Amino acid sequence: MLAIIGGRGLTQLANLKITHQQVMRTPYGEPSGAFMFGTLDQHEVIFLARHGYGHTIPPHLVNYRANLWVLREQRVSNIISVATVGGIRPDLKPGTIVVPDQIIDFTHGRDATFFEGRDKPFSNVDFTLPYSPSLRSRILRSAQAANQPCVDGGVYAATQGPRLDSIAEINRYERDGADMVGMTGMPETALAKELDLNYAIIAVVANYAAGRGDNLTGINVESVNATASAAMDRVRNILEHVVNHDD
Repeated sequence: MLAIIGGRGLTQLANLKITHQQVMRTPYGEPSGAFMFGTLDQHEVIFLARHGYGHTIPPHLVNYRANLWVLREQRVSNIISVATVGGIRPDLKPGTIVVPDQIIDFTHGRDATFFEGRDKPFSNVDFTLPYSPSLRSRILRSAQAANQPCVDGGVYAATQGPRLDSIAEINRYERDGADMVGMTGMPETALAKELDLNYAIIAVVANYAAGRGDNLTGINVESVNATASAAMDRVRNILEHVVNHDD
């Protein structure tokens, strides 16, 4: 089964025919909200709004462990995260859709692993390829079938938030090899790896990062929200094709 985790601009999946919603309890606390069960083009899908359905949970307070634990318990095998990012690389202009293939973690203080305590064995999860190659391929093929331009690959810099970054910070991320910057990529990506779930991100470039493009002196948050919302129709179109491209 496929699960979709929605970020900014995707607090609901308009083309999802909801059959029921369910509030879940977990050993890791409360998830972001009720899980929406339904069908997308006659395929079973679970949807969750990462920041809550009123967009009230900031990135550093999202209970990533609870969210992913529930999806694993529901026998989900593939998870697509929809997230907004700021474009660092010049060609990643606002409105661009990207499927990143690498990530750098700049977050801190988040519950970043399921391996807790000293009384249980742990394993070193291989993070060489953070995102599922097969799921990434499926998304890219679906974007092509939907006639939606999509950039293949890029390095996602995961930052703490909820504030946006300074120009100096963006310069640092660029020197470190990042192409885009967002706030929710970690620990979600690593936790999915620990649970052996196929996970990939559809990243919507909602704005140029600080000091890039037209954001030399500041970022207009209203413009960010408008760009993200406008791009979500294209993302929904891609997702409709994803469910029909089973591997």
